[in-house]
Amino acid sequence: ERFLDIMGREAARMTRLIGDLLSLSRVEVNEHVRPSDGVNVLAVVEKVVATLETQLGLEKKPILLLGSKGDWSVPGDPDQLTQVFQNLIDNALKYSRENSEVRVSIANSDKIAGMSGSAVEVAVKDQGEGIPAEHISRLTERFYRVDDSRSREKGGTGLGLAIVKHILNRHRGRLLIESEKGKGSTFTVCLPREPAVQKDPVS
Repeated sequence: ERFLDIMGREAARMTRLIGDLLSLSRVEVNEHVRPSDGVNVLAVVEKVVATLETQLGLEKKPILLLGSKGDWSVPGDPDQLTQVFQNLIDNALKYSRENSEVRVSIANSDKIAGMSGSAVEVAVKDQGEGIPAEHISRLTERFYRVDDSRSREKGGTGLGLAIVKHILNRHRGRLLIESEKGKGSTFTVCLPREPAVQKDPVS
């Protein structure tokens, strides 16, 4: 029974890994093609939050969504943006401390480094242990983990943030990461309102 349990967990991990590799490959194929359809970002985030709350049962880690109803439209692919926010919010839940909340806020911005024009910002803030500064610039690399054993324990493949990076490159957006040891991390997705040339890709 013990070996069957180990085999089951490893098979599930390999399934997640293959799924993420296929997803990354699909994103890269169309990365140079900017989406043209309009997407209500708040509606996408609300759907992701509702799905995670239903799946996980979040009595000890509630998700607090901060954002007013209104025009939060950007050119985008709804399925890919769903994947972005599901990945970031799921990570925040995994790495937050027990009995803490995950805050998701949405706002407008006119000044984002590397972008011109107005943008919609969605910030996902956890109350976890935080990430050492020397790791932040490498978080979107494929298979890069801050804590390899902990990431495996949480079911991570090391590809989630790489997928987020490539999806945001396709949307000409950016991912900003801020973290303070012992106080948690904030991952902010910036999506341009109008088609624009991005000066620097997400790093």
